[in-house]
Amino acid sequence: MVNQDQEAPMIDRRLRLVPVNGVDLCVETFGEPADPAVLLIMGGGASMDWWEDEFCERLAAGSRFVIRYDHRDTGQSVSYPPGRPGYTSRELITDPIGVLDALGLARAHVVGLSMGGGIALSLAHDFADRLASLTVLGTSPGGDGLPPMSDELRAAFSGGMAEPDWSDRASVIDYLLADARLYAAPSRTFEEEAMRAFLGRVYDRTVNMASVMNHFIAPGVGESDRDLGTLTVPTLVLHGTEDPLFPYQHGQALAAAIPGARLVPLERTGHEIPEVAWDVAIPEILRHTAGQLGPPTEVDQPTRPSLAASSRSESCREGP
Repeated sequence: MVNQDQEAPMIDRRLRLVPVNGVDLCVETFGEPADPAVLLIMGGGASMDWWEDEFCERLAAGSRFVIRYDHRDTGQSVSYPPGRPGYTSRELITDPIGVLDALGLARAHVVGLSMGGGIALSLAHDFADRLASLTVLGTSPGGDGLPPMSDELRAAFSGGMAEPDWSDRASVIDYLLADARLYAAPSRTFEEEAMRAFLGRVYDRTVNMASVMNHFIAPGVGESDRDLGTLTVPTLVLHGTEDPLFPYQHGQALAAAIPGARLVPLERTGHEIPEVAWDVAIPEILRHTAGQLGPPTEVDQPTRPSLAASSRSESCREGP
């Protein structure tokens, strides 16, 4: 059992630009390189910031070497002109393998959310030998017969939300705030001021906010020919019970399609990984990446780390 009075562990954090597939990606690591590696892959148009600091710290406190990175066109990784992505979905899929190569890692436990979950599924299909395990959140297997997205999201996707002036910080934050509200669980109070502050940090460390939309027009994005029934990587499916983009039945269908996959619901969670879900998601990821499939125990929840004890550079890049 964890002694709740023990001193919170200090987590080493390192932020750097690394060469991946001929470009530079911004990568941050948490914890000790000798621990089992957990690579986090975020969704479309989203920087690594959406894997929140404390989420990563708490995974690392469970003796994991946690890695998060900015996709192309997000955060401080390579940026392309808006509307002209210099890559296809294939580069987005192989970039995580390049991150592992750059860090000298032969294998990692891979965790992906939304589009990041789709990338992770492709990795499990094409690079199974590089994955120690697979965890997918808010991800759909696709196909007919699954429930559609919410009416509110459908309206937004149909032009109900006009893009902002991407050079106007306040307008962009308002736009992203409205977008985040659409993806959040309706049963939970939406913490507007906290989200607004978070989005301000995302905006301030992003090379070109307009370019994040390139993910949705890059050739091949959204297409897949993988056969989920052939996957052999041990798989955990975490899915929000109030996901408005991929309702919970998508998570059920995904777990049913992958041999041996285990499904865990995240209550009061939408298409997101909010703090309310961490007390379930973090122990489940730690169990899965340790090969423990028995009942959860207190030891599965690491002592909450001290963020003040962490060390971090504020930017991958010199200057603004």
